[in-house]
Amino acid sequence: MNRIFTLFLSLSVLLISTSSTPLGGEESLDDVFKRIKEEVENNSKAYTTLGDACAKIGHRLTGSPQGKKAEEYVYKMFKDYGFRDVKYQGFQVEAWARDTVTLSVAPPKSDDFREIQVVSLAMTPVEANIQGTIVDVGNGLDADFESKKDLVKGKVVLANIGLLDAAPGTKNLHRSEKTALAIQYGAIGVIFSNSVKGQVLLTGTASVTGNLISIPAVCVSYESGVEIRKWLKDQPGLLGLIEMHNVSQPIKARNVIATLKGENRKYKHEKIIIGGHLDSWDLATGAIDNGIGSFSVIDIARTFKALGLKSKRTIEFVAFMGEEGGLLGSKAYIERAKKSGDLDQIVYMINLDMTNNVHGFNGGGRKELMPLLKEIGDKIKSIDEKFANELENSAGLHSDHQSFLLEGIPASAPMGKLQKSVLDCYHANCDVFDLVNKKEMENTVKYTAMLLYGMANTNNFPAKRLDFYSTRDFFIKENLRRELELGNEWRWGND
Repeated sequence: MNRIFTLFLSLSVLLISTSSTPLGGEESLDDVFKRIKEEVENNSKAYTTLGDACAKIGHRLTGSPQGKKAEEYVYKMFKDYGFRDVKYQGFQVEAWARDTVTLSVAPPKSDDFREIQVVSLAMTPVEANIQGTIVDVGNGLDADFESKKDLVKGKVVLANIGLLDAAPGTKNLHRSEKTALAIQYGAIGVIFSNSVKGQVLLTGTASVTGNLISIPAVCVSYESGVEIRKWLKDQPGLLGLIEMHNVSQPIKARNVIATLKGENRKYKHEKIIIGGHLDSWDLATGAIDNGIGSFSVIDIARTFKALGLKSKRTIEFVAFMGEEGGLLGSKAYIERAKKSGDLDQIVYMINLDMTNNVHGFNGGGRKELMPLLKEIGDKIKSIDEKFANELENSAGLHSDHQSFLLEGIPASAPMGKLQKSVLDCYHANCDVFDLVNKKEMENTVKYTAMLLYGMANTNNFPAKRLDFYSTRDFFIKENLRRELELGNEWRWGND
């Protein structure tokens, strides 16, 4: 009996060690990750489909004919890749489109205005014609406005988009938050100076809410900003005149969603969202912001289908529209999930926004996720030594993951890197397909697909949805309260 029992025990141990995995998948992570690596390296379509879309569609401004074409393009791609469950999720937004804008400056008590090359920021007024003394508020942070609080009211403020000559560790604000501060302090207009050299003009929303703002906001090049500041020193009281005409009307836009149903009885009602915003600004094709993110998401979906990968949890691959206008698509997604009762099913959100050449993973401020991310990263490193396997744990805002964080849902993005010359074209007329690196984009697809598979098939997802007050504490811990207050997204009063 002892011999039989020993033999039975030995066989049992052998079966357990060869068939089980640390994350509880039907197939070992090693085998799946090796198959993902081979598939993406040999057959990825992320780069070619993005190039095709940039050539055929151009920009993907929400609410524009090109935006509609982009939605239809992605819907067809999901279908062609074998997804049966593909749908549009429509929502109505206030569309904005630029028309004409001029910025002129002149010495006080003079009609000798000099015109400066300029671009309107989005969600600025349909009609504006203002003139006022220019007041330099430096980097446009809280302290900068507070130090000039007696000078700003009724004036046109000049502020940097980036941080110039700031103390180490200084945290910047989003351009929309700086505009919100300008409005709070009574400014009648905002001139932003780009921080990128080379006569680069930057656009983007000046609204923290997605609605039209009350004052004009424009952007000049770095070189023009230097020139205006020099003129201010020589001619205190320099005047700025902004005249703009824009178009705004309610339009309909659509998120595009492809679903891979979960197949485990215990976990199939849990849902992981992987998304990236499809829309872009209209100055260029938006290849980097956010073609590399949204088309990577689509190719990750293709990879899952091509390999016939199964998932314990349901996975939704989402191309969000309206992110640039104020996270409009992800907000609409959340509101729809609340009404349907599906919000509690979402356990995790992965966001790819300008994510490039992934080299590690971020826990998004949720320390409970770090052991699992390390386990997945170690496994990837063991089969692909080029993966750097770096880890970070911090949260940020201003992309579609914010809509999920506000509901207490764990959300983050893989860690990636873009060259400075590429980042300099963020929201600018130089954001074109030539900036995209094929190999780096494929690395994003490959390693994020492995992350997604590991997360979707782990047993007992370690980070739970936070309740109302725990979500408040999370944002305070991550030093994000002030940004949410400026964006009118702080829901917890003065607590």
